[in-house]
Amino acid sequence: MNVFVLNTGRCGSSTFIKACQHITNYSAGHESLLSNTGNARMNYARNHIEADNRLSWFLGRLEQQYGDNAYYVHLQRNPQDTAASFAKRIDFGILKAYEQGILMHEQHKLPAEAIAHDYIQTVEANIMLFLANKSRKMQISLQTIDKDFAVFWNNIAAEGNLDKALQEWKTAYNAS
Repeated sequence: MNVFVLNTGRCGSSTFIKACQHITNYSAGHESLLSNTGNARMNYARNHIEADNRLSWFLGRLEQQYGDNAYYVHLQRNPQDTAASFAKRIDFGILKAYEQGILMHEQHKLPAEAIAHDYIQTVEANIMLFLANKSRKMQISLQTIDKDFAVFWNNIAAEGNLDKALQEWKTAYNAS
């Protein structure tokens, strides 16, 4: 079974995968098929855990490829903290793509945090709609990660070292 960690970004997805690398019966990757297009973009190995915030823009293709035959995690962080982190990255990455490509703002018309909040709202709505009919899913909050991650571990019948996985949450990977 594949596991997809759907998220906005800036919410602990890098750390989530670091923790999942202590699971021995799954592989785990962060944005591992980022540069692929076409069918190769959704061609994840079996029993793989993938975190990639761009999957929120590929939900139709994710549905076609995996549908209800995968386990989905909706990873969330306090929206204010997420927006503040994104605001520091307004000039590159997905927030720049959202501002310039989706909103069509060639110049910064709005404060960075306003753009970030709009992006977060859009992605969260996309994820919630996608997950509405899924039977294997879980919402995980960064604020309650120790409890939530242990439940996730059990839900996917993970094998490995849970204690080491939980230790990973003491390090902030990819912090702004």
